[in-house]
Parts: sequence; structure tokens; C-alpha cells
Amino acid sequence: MKIYILIFAVLCLASCKKAEEMRFDHSANVYFDIYNGDKDSIVRTFAYNPTLAQDTVWLPVRLSGIRTDADRKFSARVDADSSTATPGLHYEALKPQYSILPNKGIGYIPVVIYNKDRQLENKSVSILIKLTGTPDLGIENPYLIRAKVVFSSKLEKPSWWDTWPLPPYSRTKHELFILVTAQTSLTTDGLDAPKNLYYIGLLTTMLNNPFNWVAKNATKGYVIEEVTAGNTDSYYFYNKSNPAKKTLLRKNMQNGKYYFIDENGNEVI
Repeated sequence: MKIYILIFAVLCLASCKKAEEMRFDHSANVYFDIYNGDKDSIVRTFAYNPTLAQDTVWLPVRLSGIRTDADRKFSARVDADSSTATPGLHYEALKPQYSILPNKGIGYIPVVIYNKDRQLENKSVSILIKLTGTPDLGIENPYLIRAKVVFSSKLEKPSWWDTWPLPPYSRTKHELFILVTAQTSLTTDGLDAPKNLYYIGLLTTMLNNPFNWVAKNATKGYVIEEVTAGNTDSYYFYNKSNPAKKTLLRKNMQNGKYYFIDENGNEVI
């Protein structure tokens, strides 16, 4: 019986030693650590913060292998054929290399996305990023080296919109509502009517006199400037932090009032 125990112990020791050798001799690799089931996408929207000119999506890259005291490099590229976003317009070009810091098991790719294309109010764009091997770190698993960033500045009509005196709906009006009230949603509970009508009143006041609203809310960074110098019929309304995104403010010649013009060319009322 003792001889069997001794043989078993020797076999276990040899097996453990072999597994240890395989683990330590295996080359280090990196992979994207964002997967949830079969999804490899991260979705972002500028819809609730239209003054934001850019944002950063941090893609986590996990180390597969032994941590070391050295700084190790990995790289990535944008697959242009599988992406709909345009470099410079929608995102900042990737850096040549990124790092897994000493004794760390994870690094990040900061993907800088831009909110300066008005078409993002109508559509989403995507960036497909693939990890590429370096002398420091390989890419062994072909199923874990892709990551997609999908983003837009689209707003969709919420279910609560028609419950309160807000119609007609437009994305421009929705954006102005969020700006003025700092609310991204309202309830449909009748008991909340006083509060919700207060928010709607804030929007109405702003729409009736946007010039006064800008003057009273200077800290928000919004300006109204003439489309054509010396012509007071049309103005642009925008935030100084994101001047590429402007909303037209136009005078109605019949009643002399100024109205924001929505994405369909209609007056926001």
C-alpha cells in the first residue's frame, strides 16, 4: 500500500512541476477585457451632455501571463474597413503604443471621441479596434482582440414626453429641455405635476426670451451671436466649449419673436 502512495505522490509532483513549467514558459499576451456574453461593444452618447466637445472611452486590456518588473508595450490599430467613424472628425488617432505598467495585470487604451459632427444627432458611428502583437506582448486569442466603440449624440422621444404639455417633440427641443432643467427624465405620476410643470415652465421662459436666459446664466458658457454681422434676423446659439455645435435662432417676421429652429427646419414652440 505504501508503494502505491509513494508512486502517486511522485506522479503528482511531476504533474505539478510540468504545469508550473508550462505556465511560466508560456509567452505573455494581451486581450480586451470588455466581453459580456458575445458582445464586444461599448456604447456612448453625448445626448445628455451636448456641451461636451469630446470624451474618452477607456478600453481595458488584460495581461495573460506573468507580471514582471518591466514596462511592457502593446499596440492597436483601427480597422478602417469595419469602422464608420472618420478620424479627426469623430475620434483622435490612436497612439503607436500603450503600456502594461510594471507588476500590473491590466492596461488601457484611451479612445478620444469627438462631438462636433451634427450628423451624430441622426446616426451612430463606430470604431473597430484590434490589438496587434509587439515584441513584448503577443495576441494569442483571435476572439478577444477586437473591441468596438459605438457613439452618437442622438436623443429619442421619451415615453413621458406626451404626458405633460411639452409637444410637439423634436430633438432640439428635448436638448433645450435638458439644458434648462438639468433633468433627463420626468415621471408620469400625477402627484408630481407641480414639480414637472415647474420644469416645463423653465423651458417656456427660456424659449420666450433666449437672450435673457443667456444673460442670466453666463456661467453655463452659452452665447448668441449673429449669423451674419449686422443682421439681427438670425443668430447662432452654442456653448463656448463646443462651438462646432450650433443651433439656429431665427426671427419670425410675422410676430417679431425669435424661435429656435429644430432639426426638421421647424420653429421650436
